[in-house]
Amino acid sequence: MSLDGPVITRTTCAGRPAWLLRSAGHAMLLSAADGGAVVLDHWGGDGGPLGGDSYLPHTPWNRPSQAHFLDGVPLAHSVHGDRSFKEPGLVVVREDGSSITRLSLREDHVEDDVLRLVFEDAASGLVVEHRFAVSVGHGIVVRDVQVENRGVLPLRVERVASAVLGLPPARYESWTLHGRWGDEYRLTRRDLPPGKVVLDSRRGFTSHEANPWFAVGRVGEHGPVWFGALAWSGNWSIVLETERNEALHVVAGVNPFDSAWHLEPGEDFRTPPLVCGYAEDGLDGAARLLHRYQRDRVLPARHRDTPPPVHYNTWLATSFDVEVGHQVELAARAAELGVELFVVDDGWFAARTDDHAGLGDWVVDPAKFPRGLGELVDEVHRLGMGFGIWLEPEMVNPDSDLHRAHPDWVLHLPDRETTLSRNQLVLNFAREDVREGVFTRLRALLAEHRIDFVKWDHNRPYTEVGWPQAPRERRREVWVRHVRGVYEVIGRLRAEFPDLMIETCAGGGGRADLGILGLADLAQVSDNTDPSDRLRIQHGFSRAYAPRAMVGWVADAPEPTTGRTSPLEFRFHVAMQGVLGISGDILSWSEDERARASALIAEYKRVRPTVQDGDQHWLVPPTADEPCAVQYVSRDRREVVVFVYQVRGVPGEGPRRIRLRGLVPERRYRRSGDGLVTTGAALMAAGVPSAFPPPVAPGHTEDWRSRIEVWQAVEVTG
Repeated sequence: MSLDGPVITRTTCAGRPAWLLRSAGHAMLLSAADGGAVVLDHWGGDGGPLGGDSYLPHTPWNRPSQAHFLDGVPLAHSVHGDRSFKEPGLVVVREDGSSITRLSLREDHVEDDVLRLVFEDAASGLVVEHRFAVSVGHGIVVRDVQVENRGVLPLRVERVASAVLGLPPARYESWTLHGRWGDEYRLTRRDLPPGKVVLDSRRGFTSHEANPWFAVGRVGEHGPVWFGALAWSGNWSIVLETERNEALHVVAGVNPFDSAWHLEPGEDFRTPPLVCGYAEDGLDGAARLLHRYQRDRVLPARHRDTPPPVHYNTWLATSFDVEVGHQVELAARAAELGVELFVVDDGWFAARTDDHAGLGDWVVDPAKFPRGLGELVDEVHRLGMGFGIWLEPEMVNPDSDLHRAHPDWVLHLPDRETTLSRNQLVLNFAREDVREGVFTRLRALLAEHRIDFVKWDHNRPYTEVGWPQAPRERRREVWVRHVRGVYEVIGRLRAEFPDLMIETCAGGGGRADLGILGLADLAQVSDNTDPSDRLRIQHGFSRAYAPRAMVGWVADAPEPTTGRTSPLEFRFHVAMQGVLGISGDILSWSEDERARASALIAEYKRVRPTVQDGDQHWLVPPTADEPCAVQYVSRDRREVVVFVYQVRGVPGEGPRRIRLRGLVPERRYRRSGDGLVTTGAALMAAGVPSAFPPPVAPGHTEDWRSRIEVWQAVEVTG
């Protein structure tokens, strides 16, 4: 998108210095108030060039001065020590124990699409830089904060948020993602009450229970939505605070729980980014903005132009019982089906007959691979597939050579017994020797074998989070330094093996965020492969994350988590909403099942470019017993792919139709299969039927019905 005029403009607002930031249909107006406050005068639709000195009326709450507190004023940052009593975004403690900070604007810098506002606390020497990076074509502003100690005495940063966001008085509602293992990404709507709603993780990683994404809108309005997603894979916090005048105050960043950062003179600290934006067309529109931004700016650049492959994972077929002959048979069958990547999951390394031993050593088991792993790797490549392998590099079993040699490498406290979960402990990636040791072993594994893909797993939360070897003043930095250390190791591996693809997994869907997705190409969404559950899980996941990054698995029936049975086509159609994967005992599939699976994989490959890189529209979200439908439109709007599902039949409802979205009204579209031709306007106004034909086979029910419709633009000649 091109804009009339600059992306960032210096201006004035109510007589104050101000900055206008503009992107695709989106604008922010910031102004500097007395006492170092930054007012968020406007965040929302782009009103075009300034028609005065403010987007907002000059009301008292919009014109703070020394005579007014800042409560109820929409702010772009909040500091413990300013004239407000709302949630602070910055708390810094001096050596004398004082935590009062008083900032004043020192300078501003506009460089192309980036605004930097620099503040200083003259008494302590603290310098705070707020960065606003505008992604013009995506309707996105990326925010982060850097704090620097330019004084002569140390400072302790108890809290520094990535961003503070304020909205003017109104009644607001929020959407957030919550859940648990096997039931992740449950989209939750609530009216925001007076006071605070706190979303967070204290588990050391992103977590199954909540995700660092939010969206808010005004109650009763089915349109404007403000949203944010934090690029951080450790402890995080998002506070939604409704003030006494119903103004909304949002603080998002690293969780201050049990955390602090020591700043010696000359040292600095930068927060992870918060990606935030505004959409006129609700949650679906907000999701599309995030999807485009992730595809273009977040996911690793090496593979952005390469569709993620259809892959087969061995876990549900073999568990820990890995044996080279059986693996070769599975690989041959997978290649016959049209699979493009073969991934050996847990159980390939020495001492790994269950989850009690071997984790951390990453030595190929000579009993399972007498001629080495290369025998299987070469055969998989000969069959025309890439080769992938499962790793869990951040963890270690006590029963391992690594732990016996380096028991101090785990997160621990010397006077507290360590807690085992899944029979494993967490390696302390804050330590340089741990990072170097893990990197060296993984580099050797990848260099020795032609490994194209790594499934990077993470199967437990953190307890006894201690770093007793560190100086006392640095020990609470471990939560942040650990995550940065994980990022460092993955980044070094990607640099040394640039063609390597990585899937992030954490007991299924426990670690998906914009931080890890800057390093991993794909994300596992859940260990639960039940397709009826996955419809809801994938709907929630895709509110925040792109289908191109969303892994779906086709498993055997009955499904191993819930015991439900569903048709093969239904399982495939659900898994085809993002990146198609298969796991299960494909050697036991009948000839008919193999033929149908092969046809479904071929169909997926035909629609994959539109599914993975097009605009997604959830036409009808999943419910317990209603039809649901999701649509994808190619970027040029010439192809439309629609998935329609019915989990349970509801007789007597009468005919229903599902209206499509995002088409060119005057363009003509032809449906593959029956050749029906109609216009984009008709498909958006009248839609397509949600009903399915009656079951052909006697005794079949209306449950578990699904179909794909593909509409392609018709070239009009003459």
